[in-house]
Amino acid sequence: MSQPVDVTAVFTPLDGEFFRVKLALDIAIEQVVEEPGCIRYEITDAQEDRIVLTEQWESTELLDQHLRGPAIQDLGESLSALLARPADVVRSDKA
Repeated sequence: MSQPVDVTAVFTPLDGEFFRVKLALDIAIEQVVEEPGCIRYEITDAQEDRIVLTEQWESTELLDQHLRGPAIQDLGESLSALLARPADVVRSDKA
């Protein structure tokens, strides 16, 4: 199995949508922390113009499984009209 994978995702809410974006993330966090391989999944910075979500997964395989799961699908639908741009995601296992 691969090494742990760190992920940072930065969400940029549309003007006036900070609380709805944060609520959608809070709901997803409750589900995701129960997923296999999740070591850390939490908001580490929240300001009106950006929300930073920090994740750590036991392996690339378990992270990829998470990305195909229902919690992320639901989150994507919830955020689709609330973000100024797609989330900026950086993974430690990708070049």
